[in-house]
Amino acid sequence: MRTEDFWQLIDRAREGGGGESDAVAARAVALLAERDPEEIVGYAHHQQRVLAASYRVDLWGAAYLINGGASADGFEYFRGWLMTQGRAVFARAVADPDSLAELSRVRAASLSGEEFQCEAMLVVPWEAYRKATAAELPADRDPVPVPDLNDFWDFDDEEEARRRLPRLAALFVEPPAE
Repeated sequence: MRTEDFWQLIDRAREGGGGESDAVAARAVALLAERDPEEIVGYAHHQQRVLAASYRVDLWGAAYLINGGASADGFEYFRGWLMTQGRAVFARAVADPDSLAELSRVRAASLSGEEFQCEAMLVVPWEAYRKATAAELPADRDPVPVPDLNDFWDFDDEEEARRRLPRLAALFVEPPAE
Protein backbone atom coordinates (compact mmCIF):
# COMPACT_ATOMS: atom_id res chain seq x y z
CA MET A 1 0.00 0.00 0.00
CA ARG A 2 1.29 3.44 -0.91
CA THR A 3 1.36 6.34 1.53
CA GLU A 4 -1.34 8.16 -0.42
CA ASP A 5 -3.66 5.12 -0.26
CA PHE A 6 -3.08 4.73 3.48
CA TRP A 7 -4.06 8.32 4.24
CA GLN A 8 -6.93 8.35 1.74
CA LEU A 9 -8.47 5.40 3.56
CA ILE A 10 -8.17 7.28 6.85
CA ASP A 11 -9.67 10.41 5.26
CA ARG A 12 -12.62 8.35 4.01
CA ALA A 13 -13.01 6.89 7.50
CA ARG A 14 -13.06 10.40 8.94
CA GLU A 15 -16.01 11.39 6.74
CA GLY A 16 -19.16 11.24 8.78
CA GLY A 17 -17.33 10.19 11.94
CA GLY A 18 -18.23 13.39 13.76
CA GLY A 19 -14.62 13.79 14.81
CA GLU A 20 -14.80 10.89 17.26
CA SER A 21 -11.66 8.81 17.01
CA ASP A 22 -13.30 5.46 17.84
CA ALA A 23 -15.85 6.07 15.07
CA VAL A 24 -13.00 6.80 12.64
CA ALA A 25 -11.31 3.55 13.67
CA ALA A 26 -14.52 1.55 13.22
CA ARG A 27 -15.09 3.04 9.77
CA ALA A 28 -11.44 2.34 8.86
CA VAL A 29 -11.94 -1.32 9.80
CA ALA A 30 -15.06 -1.53 7.62
CA LEU A 31 -13.39 0.19 4.65
CA LEU A 32 -10.20 -1.83 4.91
CA ALA A 33 -12.08 -5.13 5.28
CA GLU A 34 -13.55 -4.54 1.81
CA ARG A 35 -10.08 -4.73 0.26
CA ASP A 36 -7.94 -7.67 -0.75
CA PRO A 37 -6.09 -9.36 2.13
CA GLU A 38 -2.76 -8.30 0.58
CA GLU A 39 -3.83 -4.66 0.79
CA ILE A 40 -4.75 -5.12 4.45
CA VAL A 41 -1.29 -6.55 5.10
CA GLY A 42 0.16 -3.55 3.25
CA TYR A 43 -1.89 -1.19 5.40
CA ALA A 44 -0.59 -2.91 8.54
CA HIS A 45 3.01 -2.52 7.40
CA HIS A 46 2.47 1.11 6.47
CA GLN A 47 0.83 1.78 9.83
CA GLN A 48 3.94 0.42 11.52
CA ARG A 49 6.06 2.81 9.44
CA VAL A 50 3.83 5.74 10.43
CA LEU A 51 4.01 4.79 14.11
CA ALA A 52 7.80 4.38 13.96
CA ALA A 53 8.16 7.80 12.32
CA SER A 54 6.13 9.35 15.12
CA TYR A 55 8.05 7.60 17.92
CA ARG A 56 9.81 10.78 18.99
CA VAL A 57 10.64 12.18 22.39
CA ASP A 58 9.30 15.65 21.62
CA LEU A 59 5.96 14.20 20.47
CA TRP A 60 5.85 12.05 23.62
CA GLY A 61 6.41 15.23 25.63
CA ALA A 62 3.50 16.87 23.82
CA ALA A 63 1.27 13.87 24.56
CA TYR A 64 2.36 14.01 28.20
CA LEU A 65 1.43 17.70 28.50
CA ILE A 66 -1.86 17.38 26.65
CA ASN A 67 -3.07 14.23 28.40
CA GLY A 68 -1.69 15.04 31.84
CA GLY A 69 0.75 12.12 31.57
CA ALA A 70 1.57 9.43 29.04
CA SER A 71 2.93 5.97 29.76
CA ALA A 72 4.43 3.96 26.90
CA ASP A 73 0.97 2.56 26.15
CA GLY A 74 -0.59 6.00 26.56
CA PHE A 75 1.84 7.39 24.00
CA GLU A 76 0.87 4.58 21.58
CA TYR A 77 -2.83 5.38 22.06
CA PHE A 78 -2.15 9.11 21.63
CA ARG A 79 -0.49 8.37 18.29
CA GLY A 80 -3.52 6.27 17.38
CA TRP A 81 -5.67 9.33 18.05
CA LEU A 82 -3.27 11.48 16.08
CA MET A 83 -3.69 9.20 13.05
CA THR A 84 -7.46 9.80 13.22
CA GLN A 85 -6.79 13.52 12.74
CA GLY A 86 -5.55 12.93 9.19
CA ARG A 87 -2.29 13.21 7.31
CA ALA A 88 -1.77 16.99 7.50
CA VAL A 89 -2.24 17.19 11.28
CA PHE A 90 -0.19 14.03 11.82
CA ALA A 91 2.72 15.19 9.66
CA ARG A 92 2.73 18.66 11.19
CA ALA A 93 2.71 17.19 14.72
CA VAL A 94 5.60 14.84 13.94
CA ALA A 95 7.62 17.71 12.45
CA ASP A 96 6.62 20.19 15.17
CA PRO A 97 4.75 18.70 18.15
CA ASP A 98 4.12 22.20 19.50
CA SER A 99 1.84 22.74 16.47
CA LEU A 100 -0.80 20.68 18.29
CA ALA A 101 -1.51 23.85 20.30
CA GLU A 102 -3.18 25.20 17.13
CA LEU A 103 -5.93 22.54 17.22
CA SER A 104 -9.15 23.86 18.72
CA ARG A 105 -9.86 20.54 20.48
CA VAL A 106 -6.42 20.61 22.10
CA ARG A 107 -6.92 24.21 23.23
CA ALA A 108 -10.33 23.25 24.67
CA ALA A 109 -8.75 20.26 26.43
CA SER A 110 -6.51 22.62 28.40
CA LEU A 111 -9.71 23.71 30.18
CA SER A 112 -11.78 20.52 30.06
CA GLY A 113 -9.08 17.94 30.79
CA GLU A 114 -10.14 15.86 27.78
CA GLU A 115 -7.55 13.24 26.88
CA PHE A 116 -6.75 12.14 23.37
CA GLN A 117 -6.27 8.41 22.86
CA CYS A 118 -7.47 5.85 20.35
CA GLU A 119 -6.32 2.32 21.00
CA ALA A 120 -8.86 1.10 18.43
CA MET A 121 -6.96 2.81 15.62
CA LEU A 122 -3.88 0.74 16.39
CA VAL A 123 -5.70 -2.55 15.79
CA VAL A 124 -7.50 -1.55 12.57
CA PRO A 125 -5.54 -3.90 10.28
CA TRP A 126 -5.96 -6.89 12.62
CA GLU A 127 -9.70 -6.31 12.95
CA ALA A 128 -10.11 -5.72 9.20
CA TYR A 129 -8.12 -8.82 8.28
CA ARG A 130 -10.14 -10.96 10.69
CA LYS A 131 -13.38 -9.50 9.31
CA ALA A 132 -12.31 -10.07 5.69
CA THR A 133 -10.76 -13.53 6.02
CA ALA A 134 -11.86 -15.01 9.37
CA ALA A 135 -8.15 -15.54 10.00
CA GLU A 136 -5.43 -13.74 11.91
CA LEU A 137 -3.26 -11.13 10.20
CA PRO A 138 0.05 -12.78 9.28
CA ALA A 139 3.15 -11.64 11.14
CA ASP A 140 5.05 -8.86 9.39
CA ARG A 141 7.93 -10.45 7.49
CA ASP A 142 9.75 -7.12 7.35
CA PRO A 143 9.19 -5.43 10.72
CA VAL A 144 9.84 -1.72 10.96
CA PRO A 145 12.55 -0.86 13.49
CA VAL A 146 11.54 1.53 16.25
CA PRO A 147 13.94 4.45 16.71
CA ASP A 148 15.98 4.78 19.87
CA LEU A 149 14.83 7.65 22.07
CA ASN A 150 18.14 9.17 23.11
CA ASP A 151 17.01 12.66 24.05
CA PHE A 152 14.58 11.91 26.87
CA TRP A 153 13.81 14.82 29.17
CA ASP A 154 11.80 15.10 32.37
CA PHE A 155 8.28 15.83 31.13
CA ASP A 156 7.37 17.08 34.62
CA ASP A 157 10.08 19.78 34.42
CA GLU A 158 7.92 22.82 33.69
CA GLU A 159 10.85 25.00 32.60
CA GLU A 160 12.04 22.34 30.15
CA ALA A 161 8.47 21.96 28.83
CA ARG A 162 8.28 25.73 28.32
CA ARG A 163 11.61 25.68 26.47
CA ARG A 164 10.82 22.71 24.21
CA LEU A 165 7.06 23.11 23.69
CA PRO A 166 6.26 26.76 24.44
CA ARG A 167 2.75 26.92 22.93
CA LEU A 168 1.60 23.69 24.56
CA ALA A 169 3.24 24.65 27.85
CA ALA A 170 1.33 27.95 27.76
CA LEU A 171 -1.87 25.92 27.63
CA PHE A 172 -1.09 23.02 29.96
CA VAL A 173 1.56 24.22 32.44
CA GLU A 174 0.64 26.76 35.07
CA PRO A 175 2.33 30.07 34.38
CA PRO A 176 5.32 30.82 36.59
CA ALA A 177 4.61 32.61 39.88
CA GLU A 178 5.62 36.25 39.85
